Amino acid sequence: MVAWFERYLHRHLDALRLPLWSTPPARDHRGPLVIYSNHPAWWDAAVILVLAGRLYPERLSRAPFDAATLARYRIFARIGAFAVDLDSPRGAAQFLGAARAILAAPDGMLWITAQGRFADARTRPLGLRPGVARLAELAPDALFVPLALEYAFWDERGAGAFAAFGRGIPGAELAALPRPARLARLEGDLTATLDRLGADVISREPERFRALISGRKGVGGVYDLWRHLAARLSGRRFDPAHRPADGRDRAA
Repeated sequence: MVAWFERYLHRHLDALRLPLWSTPPARDHRGPLVIYSNHPAWWDAAVILVLAGRLYPERLSRAPFDAATLARYRIFARIGAFAVDLDSPRGAAQFLGAARAILAAPDGMLWITAQGRFADARTRPLGLRPGVARLAELAPDALFVPLALEYAFWDERGAGAFAAFGRGIPGAELAALPRPARLARLEGDLTATLDRLGADVISREPERFRALISGRKGVGGVYDLWRHLAARLSGRRFDPAHRPADGRDRAA
């Protein structure tokens, strides 16, 4: 399924990029991991799945999913998602019970879109749900890592997906804080990561990033067929990208 979603991103997005300063937790990290993110788009589930498969193939990644949404996209239940009713106390108990079991394993890994709703990447405050802060009590040996997600159109027809991991904080350090302060710390770390990622995205400078997945370039259809033929007739190699490696805008 990871390979399928990689091909899906390749077909529909310009690229999945990580800034050079972003340092995901080491693959050989000892202990469970909690990766908590903002939730800007439908694409988040696919991006997280690819990140988990590419960066942590040896871990069994799990993620809470809104029960109503999971009923419509059952495929995600087969690849690590578990249902949670976001609008009831019963749902909170479901989430905490499942998280406790997942993080009890030394290689447990939990990915959470911690806003619990779709929200623009520029929304402030982020309004993280309090459940993510409760996890530090259940798994003080876990490392809590912010993951910033954003999408933007640059030079190609498809949007680019951008993901950045911030600096992690040990669960025991979080658990020592009162719950309100704990949630504020998590939200502050994610906000800082989002702000730094946003500055790089606004720059539109690909050299600030590494591409985990590269997408299709060009417009496609008759227009790119014409460009291909024109390149062959002039003896040039055809590059469908709107802005190729030489940096020149071909539409100018």
